[in-house]
Amino acid sequence: MTANPAPPNAAVPSSKETGKPLLHVDQIGIAFGGLKAVQGFSLNLPTGALYGLIGPNGAGKTTVFNLLTGVYQADSGQMLLDSQNLMGSKPHRIAAAGIARTFQNIRLFPGLSVLDNVRLAGQLRSSHGLLATLLRTPAHQAEEAAIRKQAFDLLAIFDLQDRANEPADSLCYGHQRHLEIVRALATGPKVLLLDEPAAGMNSQEKVELAQAIRKIRDQFQVSILLIEHDMGLVMEICERIVVLDHGVIISEGTPAMIQNDPKVIAAYLGGGVEAA
Repeated sequence: MTANPAPPNAAVPSSKETGKPLLHVDQIGIAFGGLKAVQGFSLNLPTGALYGLIGPNGAGKTTVFNLLTGVYQADSGQMLLDSQNLMGSKPHRIAAAGIARTFQNIRLFPGLSVLDNVRLAGQLRSSHGLLATLLRTPAHQAEEAAIRKQAFDLLAIFDLQDRANEPADSLCYGHQRHLEIVRALATGPKVLLLDEPAAGMNSQEKVELAQAIRKIRDQFQVSILLIEHDMGLVMEICERIVVLDHGVIISEGTPAMIQNDPKVIAAYLGGGVEAA
């Protein structure tokens, strides 16, 4: 974590000026056949917030992320990003609007280099069309150089810049998870969704990850919502936590409130949350 790259989002989001939440989700839900996977999920995520989404296995957490990113289309409800209605939008439109995510199962391009994984994500913000790309115009070349520099700067957050030209699948598991976060940041998001970023990491790696997540939030002024099973990490870094059980929100509040909520303790069988 040696660099201090310029934030992709230079402008202050208008939600900060209006006092409205950056991401407003109201009563979204989805059913698969007769199974109500998520029911009445609501969330107000302010600009620069760092929130957690927790719950037992099968509670519907990743389904919520799939709804927020357009992988699934909600049966009901409303979703606004910076007052822009995204309900019914395709994943590419939602990504362009400013919501990026990582996945529970790593989804890098293994045959490409570490750098090219990040550069491809940066192309989402490209302003040049096919003709300029084919002709390699000076403006296109300048933009490509800027995307390449930004990719190196972002890789430096996790000290991966020296491995930029190595294949992505040559990285160890923990570094591949870091690369996924870097790739998501390269899209210039307003909201970053992290799906179990600490999975498979040891204690020291989790400490470093917690520091990196805080740094990313502060440096890029991005709002973060993370799914995580490591309750120690969640309680340490999240300002507010939403708890799902069987697709329904059973509690929401500060870490202290969540730790002492009988419904949450019951959902976890009196285990992980209390211990954390």
